[in-house]
Amino acid sequence: MENEFKGFDDEVHHRGERHKRREHSSHKRGAKTFRRGRALAFLEMMNLKRSTIKQQLDAPEFQSINQILIGELKAIDMVINEFTQLFEIHENETKDPCQDE
Repeated sequence: MENEFKGFDDEVHHRGERHKRREHSSHKRGAKTFRRGRALAFLEMMNLKRSTIKQQLDAPEFQSINQILIGELKAIDMVINEFTQLFEIHENETKDPCQDE
């Protein structure tokens, strides 16, 4: 009688293995989507910082550090460009606050 159930346990175990693999592969797609979402959120944050620095360039109270702000703007532009190339992000995927200017 014990041998009768032994084969049943093996069969259930194998089915569970297949199910786990299938679940795991769909999990990978979800992780990629999650990482892409985080990359887009980071890019949006960088664009917001860029927009803030551009506003500071025009403000009279920041004229004493104008050259520093220009350097920061160039650095942020470089990071944004490299980031969009690295993650293959296209313009239609981002909400750039600078587009309104």
